[in-house]
Amino acid sequence: MPLVLSNDDGVSADGLATLHRVLETRADCLIVAPAGPQSGVGHAVTTREPLRLEAHGPRRFGLAGTPADCARVALGRGGAFARETLGHEGDDPFWLVAGINHGANLGMDIYISGTAAAAREATILGFPAIAISQYVGKHRAPDWSATAERAQQVLELLLDRPPRPGHFWNVNLPHPADEGTAHELVFCALDPSPHAFQYETRDGALHWVSDFHDRPRVAGHDIDVCMGGSVSITEIPVQPPHDATA
Repeated sequence: MPLVLSNDDGVSADGLATLHRVLETRADCLIVAPAGPQSGVGHAVTTREPLRLEAHGPRRFGLAGTPADCARVALGRGGAFARETLGHEGDDPFWLVAGINHGANLGMDIYISGTAAAAREATILGFPAIAISQYVGKHRAPDWSATAERAQQVLELLLDRPPRPGHFWNVNLPHPADEGTAHELVFCALDPSPHAFQYETRDGALHWVSDFHDRPRVAGHDIDVCMGGSVSITEIPVQPPHDATA
């Protein structure tokens, strides 16, 4: 199985290295990731300046662009760059897997997240995709070995279960106090709750203030599921239903 790996934390991020370790034994992996951190850039693309693509090793590239740019470079023109780099001539479909993001991408985060944007752009280009993120508890750091175990379980399931055309999988891994805790995999809806935030005026400027860990949530939706200790799996559409009206 040929895979393109990307993220929004940058080509040198621990989460991307963890994702590669999880997948390299079952797939031919090509990494095309931003040269540096691009967290929170959403679906921005670069059209007015050149993009520098730098090799960081065999099948590993850093792109001076956004996560959506990375998906376009790897998978544009029917995946020409990915197929040529991996020497892949078979009929197996390319997947793009974006992550593992340092921090959750839950609910309305998917419109801000560069990790989700890489998966969304792959979907727009006609390829199955997964965005996967590791929720990080307050005042804690992720244990990437524990993350790898959680990720392997869910990726083994989803790579054999492509999303519907025009959709991608959005996965969020929990961060329990006991890293050895077993986790249920829960297919659930995206939480539509708006972010809870306010702006404080300090030194003549507005400062954004919010508590990510105590955000509004709807029972049984992805925020509640992940922060409650289970792996949340949500199928995200990139276009409205065909019967939607303007």
